[in-house]
Amino acid sequence: MEIAEFIEALDQEGRLLAAAAEESGTAAQVPTCPDWLVRDLLRHTGMVHRWAAAFVTEGHTAYHPDGGLPDLDGTALLTWFREGHRHLVDTLFGAAPDVQCWHFLPAPSPLAFWARRQAHETAVHRFDAESARGGTPTAVGTDFALDGIDELLHGFHARARSGVRCEEPRVLRVRATDADDAVWSVRLSEGPPVAERAEAGDADCEVAGPAEQLYLSLWNRLPFPEVTGDASVAALWRERSAVTWS
Repeated sequence: MEIAEFIEALDQEGRLLAAAAEESGTAAQVPTCPDWLVRDLLRHTGMVHRWAAAFVTEGHTAYHPDGGLPDLDGTALLTWFREGHRHLVDTLFGAAPDVQCWHFLPAPSPLAFWARRQAHETAVHRFDAESARGGTPTAVGTDFALDGIDELLHGFHARARSGVRCEEPRVLRVRATDADDAVWSVRLSEGPPVAERAEAGDADCEVAGPAEQLYLSLWNRLPFPEVTGDASVAALWRERSAVTWS
């Protein structure tokens, strides 16, 4: 996917998130994040949007702390969220392609990183907001979902801070059934997971299904569509793969 496509996805996902939050109300429970109410979801995602935009606008070349969560609720919180989301979208659309700033996963450029990361950040939290509202959630496109699986497996869980570890080496296969060559082999061990986009050797467990469902499942928003082999490997992922802010 191209940078412009990610920014367009970010724009759409943020609008949908705000609309779902407004419909449910900020006091609604978020079923996909049981410790959160919708107000917590808006505060967190809005803070992340402002934090991300600051790297691009201010040119920070090292980690810079976020601005904290606002003491807002109701209509004021929704307005604050929408303003921050709009600022991020406009910042990324207007940024120079060669802008230099800090980023924390491998990417062709800092701009490519922030556009991609914020598109997926917002898409997953949009699903959270729609789970609080109820009804049929907005579909995630296959190409976008496949990219999100790549980012999660090759990016987040390649880092030393990934919690997915096991004493005995195991292999988890991830297979999207609605796309060609959409198979990942994830080697689990006492070190960080190592993912390869290929059907490399035998697997102890395979999780399979449409790309959209796998994407949300790997982010622990849905159950895995289909599990074959040693189900304890899939359970290990669900127990230890949470990506936390702090």
